[in-house]
Amino acid sequence: MLDKIIKFSLKNRLLVTCLAALVMAYGSYVVVNLPVDVFPNLNKPKVTIITESHGFAPEEVETLVTIPLETAMIGTTGVTRVRSSSGMGISIIHVEFAWGTDQFRNRQLVNEKIQSIQSRLPEDISPTLAPITSIMGEIQFLGLKADGDKIDLITLRTLADWTIRPQLLSIPGVSNVVVIGGGKKQFQIKIHPEKLRLKNIPMDDLVENVKHLSENTTGGFVDKDQKEFLIRIVGRALTAEDLEESIVGMHLGRPVKLKDVANVEVGFQPKRGDGSIDGEKAVVMTIQKQPEASTIEVSKKIDELAESLKSQLPEGAILRTDLFKQSHFINNSINNVKEALMDGAIIVGIVLFLFLLNLRTTFITLTAIPLSFVLTALVFKYFGLTVNTMTLGGLAIAIGELVDDAIVDVENVFRRLKEAKKSDEKFNPLKVIYLASSEVRNSIVISTFIVVLVFVPLFYLSGIEGRLFIPLGVAYIVALLASLIVSLTVTPVLCSYFLPNAKVINQEEGKLIRGLKNTEGKLLNKILDFPKTIILIVLIMLIGSLSLIPQMGRNFLPSFNEGTATIGVAAWPGIALKDSNEVGRKAEKLMMSVPEVKGTVRRTGRAEMDEHAEGVHWSEIDVDFHEGGRDRDIVLQEIRDKLATIPNTYANIGQPISHRLDHLLSGVRAQIAIKIIGPDLSTLRRLGKDLERKLKDIKGLVDLQLEQQVLVPQVKVHIYREDAANYGINISDLIEMLEIALNGKEVGNIIEDQKIFDITMRFDEKTRVDLEKLEKVVVRVLPTGQVITLADVASVYETDGPNIINRENANRRIVVQANAKGVPLDVLVKKINKQLDTLNLPQNYFIELGGQFESEQKASRLISILGCLSLLGIVIVLYWHFGSLMMCFQVLTALPLALIGSIVAIFVTENILSVATLIAFITLCGIASRNGVMMISHYLHLMKYEGMDFNKEMVIKGAQERLIPVLMTALTAVFALMPILFSKGEPGKEILYPVAVVITGGLLTSTLLDIFVTPVVFYNYAKKSALKVINKDKVSEDF
Repeated sequence: MLDKIIKFSLKNRLLVTCLAALVMAYGSYVVVNLPVDVFPNLNKPKVTIITESHGFAPEEVETLVTIPLETAMIGTTGVTRVRSSSGMGISIIHVEFAWGTDQFRNRQLVNEKIQSIQSRLPEDISPTLAPITSIMGEIQFLGLKADGDKIDLITLRTLADWTIRPQLLSIPGVSNVVVIGGGKKQFQIKIHPEKLRLKNIPMDDLVENVKHLSENTTGGFVDKDQKEFLIRIVGRALTAEDLEESIVGMHLGRPVKLKDVANVEVGFQPKRGDGSIDGEKAVVMTIQKQPEASTIEVSKKIDELAESLKSQLPEGAILRTDLFKQSHFINNSINNVKEALMDGAIIVGIVLFLFLLNLRTTFITLTAIPLSFVLTALVFKYFGLTVNTMTLGGLAIAIGELVDDAIVDVENVFRRLKEAKKSDEKFNPLKVIYLASSEVRNSIVISTFIVVLVFVPLFYLSGIEGRLFIPLGVAYIVALLASLIVSLTVTPVLCSYFLPNAKVINQEEGKLIRGLKNTEGKLLNKILDFPKTIILIVLIMLIGSLSLIPQMGRNFLPSFNEGTATIGVAAWPGIALKDSNEVGRKAEKLMMSVPEVKGTVRRTGRAEMDEHAEGVHWSEIDVDFHEGGRDRDIVLQEIRDKLATIPNTYANIGQPISHRLDHLLSGVRAQIAIKIIGPDLSTLRRLGKDLERKLKDIKGLVDLQLEQQVLVPQVKVHIYREDAANYGINISDLIEMLEIALNGKEVGNIIEDQKIFDITMRFDEKTRVDLEKLEKVVVRVLPTGQVITLADVASVYETDGPNIINRENANRRIVVQANAKGVPLDVLVKKINKQLDTLNLPQNYFIELGGQFESEQKASRLISILGCLSLLGIVIVLYWHFGSLMMCFQVLTALPLALIGSIVAIFVTENILSVATLIAFITLCGIASRNGVMMISHYLHLMKYEGMDFNKEMVIKGAQERLIPVLMTALTAVFALMPILFSKGEPGKEILYPVAVVITGGLLTSTLLDIFVTPVVFYNYAKKSALKVINKDKVSEDF
């Protein structure tokens, strides 16, 4: 069939040329319009349930809200893990599903479970599902700041909530906009308990009356004068003054206005979070995208909208758009990899020309690169794949190999045309080209098929490693198969156009080529008779390289260079928001003093409907850096040292995307997460402190911190049922009254220019803060005139309780987390495990070690199994092709030769084994076997078709004839990776760098050694097998 393809192409040269031009034109158009992102879709299906819980304490939130919801979710189809946080007035549950499950079906399942237990939840508590967002998190920040005193923060927040946020949400691809900072406008009725008592107005009557102070209703409609009139009853309050003048009761026959018992003020909703920009108060808008949306396209539309909004802002309002943008990292990463692709293609062209010394042959060979790229782009478009650093990385790794098939074909055609010219006999150039292409087509197809086969098992990788590397494999495989198609169709056609009449056909080989062939011939003459010596030398080199593996560390993935940092600063739990803001601003000022820091965006505590249950003690600061400057590790260490000067705080330094990947792996934003699981909070805290103390002296372990599940101050109002009953007070009525008085209650709303603002009522701050005044609050006036205060039926006292309760898979847990710096993860984990062995765990308590190391172990085991399957697949394909186990062994000798260079290269450069290096080792197996297939196939061709005997002359001639294509294919692959090798740590190349190191080192040793080892082994040990294969082929042909 392959011969027919070659023959058809040569018979229809014009058609093939036109089709190639058409594919090139259309493919170029497709390439430009493919969606672009930094990584493939890494979104593990997850549904987040957010339940606002009316100011309940964490213990009540856990018992009444979290546990019923959590228990229902654990048994849901496809659920792999359930994590929850119960904080002050908030329950957040993360329900994680298996990779590949449908997100919308998952949400439907979760909704069904919520409905099934809704009746078990407290009244007026309704769980909601957070929007579907990307794992990449916040793609951009916008900020609103005040220019002097011209505008206040409440107005800025109203502008953000009601003007900017709705327009941002209307942009296709934006899933959510979380606003924090400023103050959410609210009309607040602050009740004076003493005035309320003097006017003899019960609290429940006040609540009922206030509910109807601001509302419109309908009177139906009426027909009049042949017209239909709608009747509107307008009673809605428009201002705070309208509320103050409203009647809320009667006292001694006189009306009591609201202002007689309360102050009505315009203020901001009680905050659980705040924001700032560069250390100055601001409103921060965090924009999240949908999983499938293009970050770059969404960011462009956000920027366009922001520019149009600037002219509409009121005087004194400044819209900051120069804050964190994930698109900067994406553009840098994509441009860096594109640059590597272009540089690689140029280098490949130079290498080819140096060997071929002819523009025609170089041009024919190079056409494989653009044609393979555009064919790959067409496949991407058909399957809906994106252009990202991994798919581009697959092309960058493959670029040197895309010309391999064309090199082999062009070199053989060139050599056969030259031989035909020397024979002085008449010949048909098309026939010579056909026979030359047909001669190498089997070995071309088999070697390409082996490389593809090696990658196939990697498609069974799961988790993040699968999501990252499968697209790389797809791009690599599709590009190689495309280059194979080009070598069977376009390459022979171009050879027929450019080579038969080329002057270079009549010229002698260049000095470089002749010198290389003569040198190899002389060396082979000397070493062919010393197989044991050659094999011993190779074994020593192999054993030496293998001995380096235990000396190397292990990590999950290489570190990214995102150009930004995410720094968590934790003050002491229980701190007031105002004081936590001061700590955050101080941290920002310290960071801004570092020359490389361009700006900061701080979010302290939690915004409304945010997916995190952080307390007000926690500040997350996103830091943007200027380009250039000192090494990033030095800058981060300076920031870490400066933050260490703030007393009673600790910092966790990372990067936005890296943090989110860590959170996806372990539920914790750190590389190492040690989870202590058990039933009692106090015991968990004690064990956590013990473990933190044991780990603090481990070198290389930084940002060590115990999860802040601690006791914080509480005010408890403990009601005595018997006393309440003696005074005829219903417990439920008293509890409801106290909730309204202390926590507050929404009793209506005011509409201003289609903006809706809540009306809330509760006691004034003096009463809420002063326990003595609280005890004197009147809860009932008996018919006898006796006044019953809160102190008569309850105790009011200060105590403490947990600030947050975290759970995982229906168990309470506390986490000790840390990051690694300068020390491989596996080394740190070994030291951590030694300390864990010394920790005395009570019954029903256990420890789980999570994070990147756990993922690396799982991935390494799976990759090792897949590597063995790949090796088995290679053996099967080789045996099918050659029909001899000895021939298979001959080809496989390239693998240990490649292993020598790859291990030494990674030891010298990274000294760390990661998932990326393991996948590179497997890839190398396929690439390295190509040269062996070509060499052995040529030996058999010389014996079968050119009638040469199995002797030293045949082996040397075969080696010399294959020397140039072998060197060209190897050197083009190596030099094509140079742009990646010389740009270590640049954005977009972090994962590709170790892959390039392994492949480059392996190809250098396998090629240089294979040139001599394969002929020596073949000459001394393969004669019987080679003759058997030749005879078998003859029998098959006769049959």
